[in-house]
Amino acid sequence: MSLLDLQNITKTYKMGDVEVHALRGVSVAIDEGDFVAIMGASGSGKSTMMNVIGCLDRPTSGNYVLAGQEVSRMSRDQLAEIRNKTLGFVFQSFNLLSRTSALENVELPMLYAGIPTRERMHRAAESLRRVGLGERLDHHPSQLSGGQQQRVAIARALVTNPKVILADEPTGNLDSKTSIEVMALFQELGRTGITVVLVTHEADIAQYASRVIVMKDGVVQSDSRQQPARAIVEAA
Repeated sequence: MSLLDLQNITKTYKMGDVEVHALRGVSVAIDEGDFVAIMGASGSGKSTMMNVIGCLDRPTSGNYVLAGQEVSRMSRDQLAEIRNKTLGFVFQSFNLLSRTSALENVELPMLYAGIPTRERMHRAAESLRRVGLGERLDHHPSQLSGGQQQRVAIARALVTNPKVILADEPTGNLDSKTSIEVMALFQELGRTGITVVLVTHEADIAQYASRVIVMKDGVVQSDSRQQPARAIVEAA
């Protein structure tokens, strides 16, 4: 059984008297350990699809099964719980709190989950070490490069041991070298069994995924597997 299974998903928004059909019968299944890039022009439906996958938005119709649970018609509280337990989010703008350390930023999801202080600190430190920032625990975002800030964001997404990492344009604010470093990290996560779903408009970023889904006008235009380019980080 697939980890993520969307069947005939539609999403319609009302803009005044106008109906906008953002998704028009999308069916996609994603397996554990898959590294999927979702591509498409602005307005293609890729961001709406990501929001549905991330349980941030309910589909208008269709069925969505996440880790064996039908989530299409869950309550808001149920959706929040499955997001916290199953999904980790990484955004283009990092979304770090500027006045708190890297360690404290990574602790945040566990704070909301009521995990005790000592365990929070231990797991946050482990997560930062996992992304290569074990020496930067006490640094604030302003003391970190863009790539390091995105690594903190990835560590925060990983700290709850999610099954899926959802990354929305995670390299959009990074230079090309740093982007490759981030993609190398995602490829490493995939090798450990974590599913990575990435939204990007950059073909040179999508080449690092093992599967590329192209959206157009709310439908899946193409869905193909590929031999991913290996993200090689050059030594400084």
